[in-house]
Amino acid sequence: MRAAPIGLAVIVAVAGCAAARPASEPPDLAAAIAASFRARGQAGLDRLQQSELQRECSRPQPDPLPADMQERLQKQALQTVRFPDDARWLGDWKRGEAIAQSGSGLQHSDPPAAARGGGCYGCHQLSGSEISYGTLGPSLYRYLERNGAGADAMQRTWARIWNPHTVNACSIMPRFGDGGILTPDQIRDVMALLFDPQSPVNR
Repeated sequence: MRAAPIGLAVIVAVAGCAAARPASEPPDLAAAIAASFRARGQAGLDRLQQSELQRECSRPQPDPLPADMQERLQKQALQTVRFPDDARWLGDWKRGEAIAQSGSGLQHSDPPAAARGGGCYGCHQLSGSEISYGTLGPSLYRYLERNGAGADAMQRTWARIWNPHTVNACSIMPRFGDGGILTPDQIRDVMALLFDPQSPVNR
């Protein structure tokens, strides 16, 4: 009987090892992920630590989170929101546009003290003149027209920017306020971009 080619023998041996692994011993995904990263500058390994919400939304599951769990997580997220003490919702839309169009900040190669951007362009349409834009999030074009300028609309929008888990437990939108990405004044400027009638979002 002829010996099997070496390549085939290796494949069979590896397959045999894989088949022998008990189904009750899944790979340690957290350890594998941690081993794939290293701290560089301001990008530390603490970014791999998940909150309860992140763990629940990350684990494989055939169905959406139960409604009662979604409601509980969203209420917890709402408690993190810091609304303006002076009820001053809007800043300067021109500064807000610069923030929305900037993706800098928090990367290992960025100076820690440098101004951070929101990178809104990566997920949203911001104006009617844009040739290309992100589609992971809804279009923000004509935001004022679709949402109005009342106090409720201002409060809902601020909360969503500060911590989007307030309205969607498993939102993939960054927690701009709660995560320390943008300052309250920067959020005011982004709010102005969304609500000022003169901003490109509303023209």
